[in-house]
Amino acid sequence: MKIAVQGCCHGQLDAIYKHIQDLERQHGYKVDLLLICGDFQAIRNHRDLQCMSVPNKYKELGQFYKYYTSEVTAPVLTIVIGGNHEASNYMWELYHGGWLAPNIYFLGHSGCVRVNGIRIAGASGIFKGHDFRMGHYEKMPYDSSSMRTIYHIREYSVRKLSLLSSIKIFLSHDWPQSIEHYGDLAGLLRRKQFFRADVDNGTLGSPPLMGLLKTLQPEWWFAAHLHTRFEACVVHQEGSEPAKTAPPPIENPDEIKIDDDEFDDEAVKQPGPANNPEEIAIDDDEFDDAKPVTSIPQNQEAGASESSTEKPLEHIPRKDTKFLALDKCLPRRQFLEVIDVETSLSPADQDAALSFAFDPEWLAICRAFHPLLSTTRHQPAFPDEADARSMVAKELDWVSENIKTDASGEIPISDYQTFAMTAPGPGTEGQARFQQPPWYTNPQTESFCRMIGVPNKINPPPQTS
Repeated sequence: MKIAVQGCCHGQLDAIYKHIQDLERQHGYKVDLLLICGDFQAIRNHRDLQCMSVPNKYKELGQFYKYYTSEVTAPVLTIVIGGNHEASNYMWELYHGGWLAPNIYFLGHSGCVRVNGIRIAGASGIFKGHDFRMGHYEKMPYDSSSMRTIYHIREYSVRKLSLLSSIKIFLSHDWPQSIEHYGDLAGLLRRKQFFRADVDNGTLGSPPLMGLLKTLQPEWWFAAHLHTRFEACVVHQEGSEPAKTAPPPIENPDEIKIDDDEFDDEAVKQPGPANNPEEIAIDDDEFDDAKPVTSIPQNQEAGASESSTEKPLEHIPRKDTKFLALDKCLPRRQFLEVIDVETSLSPADQDAALSFAFDPEWLAICRAFHPLLSTTRHQPAFPDEADARSMVAKELDWVSENIKTDASGEIPISDYQTFAMTAPGPGTEGQARFQQPPWYTNPQTESFCRMIGVPNKINPPPQTS
C-alpha cells in the first residue's frame, strides 16, 4: 500500500495533490492514502480566520474552502492532524475526529483509525508545559491567550494514546523530545543553526511524545512543525543478532536532494538566533516553564532482563521506530514522501476500495476516559495504568457487543459519520467577516458520541425551553 506523507500543509492543498498526481504519472504507481502532519488550516470562510493564531498579514483564505464546499474533491483519502496554526474553532467541533470535507478526515485532538487494517494514530497540537495538565477550558469567542492555548496538547490526550497497542503509524506535529540524537544531528544543525540552543538544553521537541514513542513503539512516526526534512531511527530491541551498522536511510527517489555540504562545519560551532526565521512568529512561549513532563507509562528498556545469565532467545527480530519529519509545502523543499507499507490484505482485497474504519480499542479508550474529559481548567485525576487498562478491557467488551461491524469485522466510519457543512462557505460574511463566528453543534460529533454511548461535552445542541 502506497502512502504519501506531507509535512506542514499551510493550506496548500492544490499544490500537494498536484505533486502526488505528478509522481503517479512519472513512476506509474497509485497513491492510496495521504497523511498530513498538521498546520492544515481548514479555513471555511473569513470568520474562521479570526480563530487562527497568526499575525493578520498571514490570514489568507487559502484553498481548503473549495474542498469544504465541494467545489473540488480531494482525489485521495486524506487523514490530517492539527498543528499550531489552525482554525481551532472548526477542529474543536470535531474534537473526537470527523470529516473536515469530503474525503478529508481529521483524527481529532487525538485519535486512532484503521485503513486496510493498518492502525494509524495521531496527536494534534504542540506541547506547552503550562497547559499540559489542564482541562480544555477555552471557550468561544477566544481571547488572544485562549486562541493559542487551545492547540496545546493535554495530558488527557496523551494518557489515552498511551493505552493503545500495536500501532503501525503515528502522526504528530511536534517532534518527540531528543529525537534529533537518533539521526544526523550535525547535518540538522548545519541546516538549522538556530536549533543549537534548544538541542544543548534538551528542549527541542515534546517530552510526552517521546514517552509515547517509547511506549507505543510504532513502526513509523511522522512529524512536521520545524520545517526541515529529518530522519532518525529509535531502536527498541536489537534482536538476536545486534545490528553492527546504522539502518539504511529512508530513500525517496521523488524528492529534490539538498546538498548539506554547502554549509561548512564551522557553522555548527557558532550559536544561531534563538528563533526559527521560517516559522510564523507568535508569542507562544511567554509562560513556558523548564520543568520536564513525563507522565505516561514507559515500557521496560530493551535488554533489561531480570537475569543477565539467561540464554538469549533466538530469532528475535529487531524492533525499531523509523522517524521522518518533513518540510512545509514550498518549491524546492522536501515536503512530501511516498512510502510502501505492508498490509495483511490479500492482493484481491487491496485492489478493492479502501477500508476506512474506527479502531475498536480506541473507541473503548474514548468511552472509558470520557468521564475524565474536562471542559474547565481543572483536570480530574487519572487512574493508574493497571486500572486504566482494566477499564479499557471492560469497555472493549461493550464495544464488541453494542457497535455493529461489517462482514469483515470492521466498523466503517461511513456508517456513523457523514460530512456535513456547519458554517457557510466564503462570500456570506458581510460586515461580520472580521468577527469570530458562532460555535456550531457538529452532527458528526453528535453521531460519534451516540455510537459510544456518551454525552456530547464538546458542542451539545443548545437547550430549548
